[in-house]
Formats: sequence, C-alpha cells, structure tokens
Amino acid sequence: MTPLISVISPVHNAGKYIEDTIKSVLAQTEKNFELILVDDCSTDESVKKIEGFDDARICLVRLNENQGAWAARNKGLETATGRYIAFVDSDDLWMPDKLEKQLNFLTEKKKEDVKAGFTFTGYEFADETGKGLGKVVKVPKKMNLKQAFNNTTIFTSTVLIDREQVPDELIRMPHIKSEDTATWWNILKAGHVAYGLNENLTLYRRSAGSLSSDKVEALRRIWNLYRQVGGLSVPASAFHFCCWAVTAVWRRL
Repeated sequence: MTPLISVISPVHNAGKYIEDTIKSVLAQTEKNFELILVDDCSTDESVKKIEGFDDARICLVRLNENQGAWAARNKGLETATGRYIAFVDSDDLWMPDKLEKQLNFLTEKKKEDVKAGFTFTGYEFADETGKGLGKVVKVPKKMNLKQAFNNTTIFTSTVLIDREQVPDELIRMPHIKSEDTATWWNILKAGHVAYGLNENLTLYRRSAGSLSSDKVEALRRIWNLYRQVGGLSVPASAFHFCCWAVTAVWRRL
C-alpha cells in the first residue's frame, strides 16, 4: 500500500461548491488518503453538507473563530497523519487520477534528486459551474527560488508535499496575504526543489467575486512578498515584479 496522503481543505461558506469538491477527492484512483475539511466558522450549509457524506476517510475539524485560510490549512496540518500533504480549496475540482499520477511523479523525482521536496501540476480555469474554460496553465519541469520569483504558477490545489523531506514548520503558512505563495518560497529558500507535472489535473473554479477582486490589492500583495518574504532589494523586486506581471496576464488571456 502506498503511504497515506493527507488532503487538507479550508472551508468557509463554501456550501455552493463543497459537495462537488469532496466528490472529486473521493473519486480518486489513489484510495489511501484522508480528507481533512477545516471549517472556518461557516454561516451557510457547508458543515451540513460535509456531514452528509458517509466515508471514514473524511475528517471534519471546526475552528472556534474565523481566522482565514492560512489558519485553517495550518490546523489541517496539525491534524494530518499522512506522510504526504496535498491541498485542495473548497471550490476546486480534481481529475480522478490526480493523486495517483502526482504521487508516482514525486516518487520518481526523489530518486533523481534528493532535494525534491514537492510537486505541482498544470490546471485549467473553470467557470462557477465547474466547467473547464479551455484555458490550461502549463507548468515548468523544475522550479527553484529564483525561478519562482518570476513565475507564480504554483497553484495551491495542485501541490503535493513529502513531509519526510520538508518539515512541518516550513509547510505551515504564515499569517500574511498570499500566504500560499509565501509558503512555497520559504520551502524553496530552505534548499528544496519543486518539480512540475505538466498535466491538467485540477480545475480552478473562478467565481464572479474572484473575477472582480481588487487588482490593486493583488499587486500590493505580490510586491510585499518580494520585499518581506523574498528579502529582495527595491530594484530586484521591481525586476521580478515586471516578470511576474507578464506571466500572470498571459495565464489569464
């Protein structure tokens, strides 16, 4: 039997989508996993819909106060018993062979490179109904910290991390905006290497709210990551910021 995979999903008022997300995880061809759903004080029917599933692999954890996705993911990490950590947001969907392909891929990469700490995959943008829009984001074969500064294609719902390689203190997400990107950078800063499986194995559902989000705030978050997490100078931050902007726009065209 393959080592256990702990799948962590933060949930906050995701009643509209959570059932589809859970079904896509339960449909995985790799069966040895636990699905840890961390409810961040939802006020809709999220918990009721989660409790409607009868599967021993599902674990519902409830936070006492609303703290945000970073805290929910960290609580999931504390609860996880698996060797591998995977994340899936509560509105995203996985292809049935996502975990199986990615686990095999990471296993092979570790044979080639002892620094291989985690992998990420390609993904496709989807509408609110979960239907793919045909815009597939391709990922590079390999990514170190310098490459990550220019290319933020590591999408949370595609990541698989080996806890025997990457310690939990690096996987824990910081309480800052764009905490997921900061986490990947921290892991890479520690000397680990990320490998990309260039296959579309995830559907990234973009709701109307996310499409109309404050673009200025998004730019500010990325700039602060370069300065605070990356520790880059202003000129270096400006250079990588421009490179990031070009790739970010290209992905969404």
